Amino acid sequence: MSGKMRILTSLVVIAIVAVALGIFIVRGPGPLDFAGGTKVALADYRAGKPTGVPAKLEKASLVERGEYLAKAADCMVCHTKPGEKDYSGGLAFKLPFGTLYSTNITPDKDTGIGNYSDQDFLNAVQHGKRRDGARLYPAMPYTSYTFMTDEDVLAVKAYLFSLPAVRAKAPDNTLSFPFNQRWAMIAWSAVFNPDTRFAPDTSKSPEWNRGAYLAEALAHCGECHTPRNLGFALDNRKKFAGAITTGWRAFNISSDKATGLGNWSDADLISYLSLGHAPGHGAASGPMGEAVDHSFSQFAPEDIRAVVAYLRSVPPQPSPDLPATTAPVAPASHKDGVTADARGKMLFAGACASCHGWSGESPVSPMATLTGTWAVNDPAATNVAQIVLSGTKRHTPDDALSMPAFGEAYTDDEIAAVANYVTARFGAKGSKLTAKDVAGLRKQTAE
Repeated sequence: MSGKMRILTSLVVIAIVAVALGIFIVRGPGPLDFAGGTKVALADYRAGKPTGVPAKLEKASLVERGEYLAKAADCMVCHTKPGEKDYSGGLAFKLPFGTLYSTNITPDKDTGIGNYSDQDFLNAVQHGKRRDGARLYPAMPYTSYTFMTDEDVLAVKAYLFSLPAVRAKAPDNTLSFPFNQRWAMIAWSAVFNPDTRFAPDTSKSPEWNRGAYLAEALAHCGECHTPRNLGFALDNRKKFAGAITTGWRAFNISSDKATGLGNWSDADLISYLSLGHAPGHGAASGPMGEAVDHSFSQFAPEDIRAVVAYLRSVPPQPSPDLPATTAPVAPASHKDGVTADARGKMLFAGACASCHGWSGESPVSPMATLTGTWAVNDPAATNVAQIVLSGTKRHTPDDALSMPAFGEAYTDDEIAAVANYVTARFGAKGSKLTAKDVAGLRKQTAE
């Protein structure tokens, strides 16, 4: 080999190594790598069955099992536009580079998935590949669903195909170049989709493994609660440390005691996931409220406990931008406490105080208590502003306690003022939202 050829070969090898190293650094660890135990194939796991449905449904029909799994995977929320038929698609996802619309996954043959074979459906859910060969964008969380077993994916398909076919074509996406190039998802998936099924960890309990399957493969908790890396994939070096998702803050759900779940009791977590409320911690709202109403509240009690057991094991990840302590109960009189933002106080008096109380302890319902909640202790006031804009949109047995939306009644400047007042009075540190900030939040959640 000539000297020039050796040099060229060396440069090629160096370039390949550099690219591989770069990919390894950007991709980072997988969602379950933190556990560090010995993984085995599902067929070789002898301590129980962490996949599938809870014991009470083991002998249920395929469609019934699929219904439970579809709810656990929270399919309906993303594939249903408010006011339209379930699973008929058309829900808008506002992104910095355009808007994506969810697809119709009813069995309609023209506008839905009625022509999908079993393999077509597996390809879409686990690999992010449509029937026509086009690649799906990762707004469809196939990098989490890839951990689902074939059996569970096909049970979901059986359930969806049992539903009425709805003819509904989703609007065209409005992504700007180069994000509108679907073919680029081939390379993205090659790097960031592990394309592997769930492997139980023999060093952990059967309950932990069930919780891991539910949280990672089905409920895809990391898709909202884990920050993104440079490639817009999950950065599992900061697993469950919290992130901004569709204009809402998904809070830290790692075991960190200051800013995560470390100081929540098991009873608190079970209540929050099952009912959407935990005393002293607040009520679920926005996307998390929808996840509770349509998904977690449908879980069997033992599955909720399994998720809690799994969350307990996730290493603590601090959220430096959040206060380590929450504010105490505010004074009972409106004359005491924070009065710096007179306009915010006036708005709170007119629209908020009757339900939330001047002390933050609601005279109406524990669901409306502000004291101790994550939202009011976030100095960015993201979720406070969003709740004022959009309301809680809960679908609980007692909808009378849901908060109405004030987005059309108040200007951006007024919403900023009331949010700043609320965080200053009831939180550890007052926010400094501006009308421009609120306008940005509106754009991310507007239908």
